[in-house]
Amino acid sequence: MNARSFHATMAALMLAVFTVSVGFGVVLPLLPYLIERLLGVEVDVARVSRHTGLLTAVYTLSLFLFAPMWGRLSDRHGARGVLLLGLLGFGVTMLVFAFVESLAAIYAERFLSGLFAAAVTPVAAAAIGNFTTTEQERARRLAYVSMAGIAGFLLGPMLGVFITRFATNFLTLSMPAGSVAIPLAATALLAFLVASVVAVAVPSGDGHDRLKGTTGAAVENTAWLVPKLLILTFIVSAGVGVFEVGLALRGKQELGLSPYQIALMFTECSLVMFVMQAIVFFWFKPDATRWFIAPALAVLAAGLFLVPRASDFTLMLVVIGAIAASAGILSPILTYWISAKAGSAQGWELGKQTAAASLGVTVGSAAGGILFNAAFLPGASFVITAGLTALGFLLSLGLPYLLVHRNSSARLLTA
Repeated sequence: MNARSFHATMAALMLAVFTVSVGFGVVLPLLPYLIERLLGVEVDVARVSRHTGLLTAVYTLSLFLFAPMWGRLSDRHGARGVLLLGLLGFGVTMLVFAFVESLAAIYAERFLSGLFAAAVTPVAAAAIGNFTTTEQERARRLAYVSMAGIAGFLLGPMLGVFITRFATNFLTLSMPAGSVAIPLAATALLAFLVASVVAVAVPSGDGHDRLKGTTGAAVENTAWLVPKLLILTFIVSAGVGVFEVGLALRGKQELGLSPYQIALMFTECSLVMFVMQAIVFFWFKPDATRWFIAPALAVLAAGLFLVPRASDFTLMLVVIGAIAASAGILSPILTYWISAKAGSAQGWELGKQTAAASLGVTVGSAAGGILFNAAFLPGASFVITAGLTALGFLLSLGLPYLLVHRNSSARLLTA
């Protein structure tokens, strides 16, 4: 693959990941308000919290169930077809979401939307692993894709709020879903347009320029190391799931923040994660990133513990920054090391990572909604997840030495 065609492929992969992230970002901050409208103004806050958490969990549960399947299909048949199915299906589900008028239909839509989103992010990362020739290229290009996802989530909440305001103030809508129909329909249109770009720019094969020497040595020497990385992925994602749901609920119910302020907190979170992901693989060599895993887990645990103790908007912004910085570092680092160990099974291993991340977000989102108003422990979901993250910190302490040892062994075997 020449440089020009690879740049076109990279742009298409980044656009694909950006699109599904925009879709998730548009929906999340609007869920509590949409649930209130469907259930009636007299609905109690605990019920809104529960459905907000469960709807988010349904989406990520679907990612967990289907990401390995899509990854395996991409290994066998190439990334392009899988990406097209994912984007077209995601676009259809978002368009349908604009017209649903029952809570049961929203649960079904969230599940189907997650099913098709699962065909995009891990397959895009796997395609990069398949067409990469050096570790530095792998690290940077995986970071580009991860940053595209963060950028989508960064723009999604603000897009939803501003387009909703515009529709409410300047348009008279006949759509049953009211003002939320416009951002959802716009996301569907974006998915269809990006699918056409993928059809042209992404090669149909599985790639043959992958980094030499990783297939046999890496898989042989990491039978238990990759599962350890997957466990850490689960823990980080559980923390993010609790944080995302708790942020929307706490901002609305406890701090009395406006939708604009809640969207601003999500924007800050995404912006900090974006910057940290840009720094980690552009300022440091890939091998050096292993030393950031344990410190970032420690900061994440402390940040989650402090969320329910942040008593105003300003303090929330400080805590959000700490959580976003640590999660923003951990996500691409774990993805890089799993890809480095995957060899020719890029889709399968990165699909499993997406599954682990999605299961973590599912558990975290459900816990964030169900335990948000728990009387037995203030901030129960945050405190419990902070404890789980502290265990992840202990699990990661010896990881830098194991990772560099495995890499050295692989290089000796392929010298």
